Amino acid sequence: MNITLDTLRKLKAGGDKFACLTAYDAAFAHAVSTAGVEVILVGDSLGMVLQGRDSTLPVTVEDMVYHTRCVARGNQGALIMADLPFGSYSSPEQTLENSAALMRAGAHLVKLEGGSWLCDSVQLLARNGIPACVHLGLTPQSVNVFGGFKVQGRNQDAARAMVEDGQRLDQAGAALLLLECVPSTLAREFTQAVSAPVIGIGAGGDTDGQVLVLHDMLGVTPGRRPRFVKNFMEGQSSIENAIKAYSEAVKSSQFPAEEHQFTS
Repeated sequence: MNITLDTLRKLKAGGDKFACLTAYDAAFAHAVSTAGVEVILVGDSLGMVLQGRDSTLPVTVEDMVYHTRCVARGNQGALIMADLPFGSYSSPEQTLENSAALMRAGAHLVKLEGGSWLCDSVQLLARNGIPACVHLGLTPQSVNVFGGFKVQGRNQDAARAMVEDGQRLDQAGAALLLLECVPSTLAREFTQAVSAPVIGIGAGGDTDGQVLVLHDMLGVTPGRRPRFVKNFMEGQSSIENAIKAYSEAVKSSQFPAEEHQFTS
């Protein structure tokens, strides 16, 4: 059965969790989509895990189109979400043009980073048949503005502003929302305040879905492991089993555990 946005809405309505993982090629797309993972994210994280960059900023639209095509060829029914890379959605018109390229490559929806200033773009995309996911909290494309990879929304004003942004984007027609590196209490409030399904990464266990970078989840990313990551390869005999273990842990609310969460 193919996963659709309606599938995710029904899961949220029923209080059931769903899993999301990154993939960047046909082989891993096949493995992820046959292991019970509902959403594949073709993330601009490929700049770091595949290209060896120190951030996502150098990734181009052409990179994203190429990898989305690869993922679409291997996918077995998962919903494919593709990132709009840095500098590719500065205006609604540019957003539409580059989103259309990703949809033609095989994406089912696009993801862009920001806040309520993206409402016009979200509405324009929806009018043109392109669902959008908006990524809030720690947005990696703004790492230079934040001064590094830091937890967001820890003070009351910032938390309130994030919830209000989420509500405006929800009303503008955002199909999904994604929260990264925010306190778990804020993520719970945010998820309850919007009708769109919410995916979390480093946002606690009360969001509707969870996402991890595949290479992090398999324990093959060099360097320090972020707090919100768990190595699911430990104790497993195959990559396929590790992906299944991740999916099952998300859906049973065993992941993320308390040690993977942030506090205010």
